[in-house]
Amino acid sequence: MSTSNYDKQNPAFYALIALLIFMSVGPVALLFINSLKLDVDITSGVGGLFFMPTIRNYETALCDILWYEPEHLRFCQIRFGGAFINSIIIALVSTALTLIFGCMAAYALVRFRFMGRDSLSLSTLAVRMIPPAVLLVPVFGLWNNAFCLDNDYGLGMWIRETFGGRGDVCLAGTHSGIILIYVAMNLPFVIWILQSFIVQVPPSLEEAARVDGAGPFQTFFLVVLPLIKPGLAAASIFTFRIAWNEYLLASALADRDTMTVPILIVNNASEFDGLGTIFATGMLLAIPPILFTLFASRQIITGMTAGAVKG
Repeated sequence: MSTSNYDKQNPAFYALIALLIFMSVGPVALLFINSLKLDVDITSGVGGLFFMPTIRNYETALCDILWYEPEHLRFCQIRFGGAFINSIIIALVSTALTLIFGCMAAYALVRFRFMGRDSLSLSTLAVRMIPPAVLLVPVFGLWNNAFCLDNDYGLGMWIRETFGGRGDVCLAGTHSGIILIYVAMNLPFVIWILQSFIVQVPPSLEEAARVDGAGPFQTFFLVVLPLIKPGLAAASIFTFRIAWNEYLLASALADRDTMTVPILIVNNASEFDGLGTIFATGMLLAIPPILFTLFASRQIITGMTAGAVKG
């Protein structure tokens, strides 16, 4: 029987695929197009089809980090650029630290034999079930009081004498404090998801590497990590998106200099001047997760393809 009948797909299949693509790409494309319009063009029916693209909205949003002063602005009212940089730093660093600690902890739980291993593995996932709101008050108290260097001695006294002010060094109001709580919040899930990938790595490969003279760290970084690349990519996507969009804990720990984009948008929604600026900030907010997800998804496909070829 000819196989040509099996190669033909139902037109409804292609229609469904086109609809799904339109539903996924359409809102982002509309957001990008409106971000290049003036407010007059956005509210005008004719301007929706014919308009002159402009970057004025992006200049308004990023006016605090631009190397020049936009001509149409008399005063930089929105400090979006600083919050945007804070979000990128916090999301990238917390994602990197979570993956480093998570893959090592998952490898230890899978390969090493010790008392209470199964209970510890289940408890790590149970910690992730705690709502972030429960951590808000304890973390705020610890970061503002317990984890501080008193200003009567040591580093705190030197800071007070040199720079003035309180003189104590606390985790609250710093990038480190927000990054630390994000790592602690996302680490249990990363450990849990990476365990399922490490289990699938044959122990014989690690034994062969040890026979060839590889040490424990060489075996882990050169043999195990390349084989669990899809798991690392999936965990990184999850961790980055949580760190990028999280608002509750960051609002309690951040100050004016370390606030992230979600905090800026919620606390200063009334200061956004015009619809164009709102669309521009929305597009800037969407770009990093999209780019990061595309890059990580490529690593997932590469890892799966390499595994299929080697198999």
